[in-house]
Amino acid sequence: MLFARVIRLDESDTNVFDPAAEPGEWAIPGTFEFADWTEAELQGVAKVAFENSWLGLESFGRASVVAVADITEAEMTALTDRLAAHFVESYGAPDLDAARPVAQNEIDQMAAFCEGQPVNTLMILTRELDAAGVREKFRLVPPQGASIEAFAVHGD
Repeated sequence: MLFARVIRLDESDTNVFDPAAEPGEWAIPGTFEFADWTEAELQGVAKVAFENSWLGLESFGRASVVAVADITEAEMTALTDRLAAHFVESYGAPDLDAARPVAQNEIDQMAAFCEGQPVNTLMILTRELDAAGVREKFRLVPPQGASIEAFAVHGD
């Protein structure tokens, strides 16, 4: 199975995002954070996060770039549980049972997006707000020879 993992090509994320996701964290687009935002809220750092970032699933910080990496089923289950807890703690979901299907859907979508991509494919996300809502665009950069292990260590 494949999933997105945060990489850090330079220190710019630590200068822009508060918090910045750490290299090696699993990540999803996390666009739900911006679901009810308006143009007025898209200022400064918040605008940068909206326009170009992924959501790390450990720190719930933001990152500019992720890469496709192998993931175990146990890790995916843990991610679902962690995201469900985040929905309860930060978004007012009534309980874990109500939040888990929504979290599972977010995890499944990311896994489906990564499916069929070569390991170490870089993924860059851009968003814009238009009359219809949030529009996402994904850019894939095929592996260039360096392994993700140069940027993030994968654990069991």
